[in-house]
Amino acid sequence: MGAHIVLAEDDDKQAELVRRYLEREHHRVTVAADGRVALDLVRRESPDLVVLDVMLPGMDGLSVCRVLRAESDVPVLMLTARSTEDDLLRGLDLGADDYMTKPFSPRELVARVRTLLRRAKATRQASDALRVGGLTVDPTRHEVFADGRPIECTPGEFRLLEVMAAQPDRVFTRGQLLERLHGYDRYITHRAIDVHVMNLRKKIEAQPRKPTRLLTVYGVGYKLTAGPSHGA
Repeated sequence: MGAHIVLAEDDDKQAELVRRYLEREHHRVTVAADGRVALDLVRRESPDLVVLDVMLPGMDGLSVCRVLRAESDVPVLMLTARSTEDDLLRGLDLGADDYMTKPFSPRELVARVRTLLRRAKATRQASDALRVGGLTVDPTRHEVFADGRPIECTPGEFRLLEVMAAQPDRVFTRGQLLERLHGYDRYITHRAIDVHVMNLRKKIEAQPRKPTRLLTVYGVGYKLTAGPSHGA
């Protein structure tokens, strides 16, 4: 099975060439010709890898890379017509996993993509941490981080986050959450779910009264989302 790759490239001919080579490897490729469009695509579709041109309209590739790194660990391969050492180092400093200068061999790009995907797969297998935007829930270490900041959680709060982080954007009813926490604390009530949510918002939200991560879906329940852009 191939990977899902977002290709951010505003040169139509270059984008078509790269797309064809990647599709020959059975990858699914989504092309974006604008930096902000590319960023929205990555947030919405959670691809396996991003091929990112530096010179993009709307939002340049370096800025896109900076925002992506604040939100996820998706592998990023940067493309640029610039070949100076300073440009290369800047891209890598912002979190790019690899860097290619134009003109480049499409076959070499495919090989680099293959290497990055293999490395990312090995990393995922080595860690079962759950990541939703800037929020990380690590069941193995029983740790929670919000934008890199450690969060102290009660056992019930942790279990609630763990359940929701495993299925981001899914709307859970209070009853469903209660069922999943039932084995943890059989005395928990629907009201206790609301209390957990309220307390978690104080810990993981920048403005608890205006949550952007742990959201209420009125008349249904709650869902955990990636939240707003970091630096966009």
